[in-house]
Amino acid sequence: MLNLLSTLIDKISIFLAPRKGLLPLLGILLIIINLIFQFFPLGWLRDSNLFLHLGVIIALLGIMLAWVL
Repeated sequence: MLNLLSTLIDKISIFLAPRKGLLPLLGILLIIINLIFQFFPLGWLRDSNLFLHLGVIIALLGIMLAWVL
């Protein structure tokens, strides 16, 4: 199990190393999607701001990973 996790982390880091802006860009896209969803009656998806929270978390994670890589 530990070997599988190590291999997965290596593959992810090899993929993200040349694409340092991918995760922050994805986070910004999710935040914009959340802004658009505020104008439609979507129930709990609109009320919970799910995409806003996911976008902020992904963008911050991407900035921290870009700094390390």
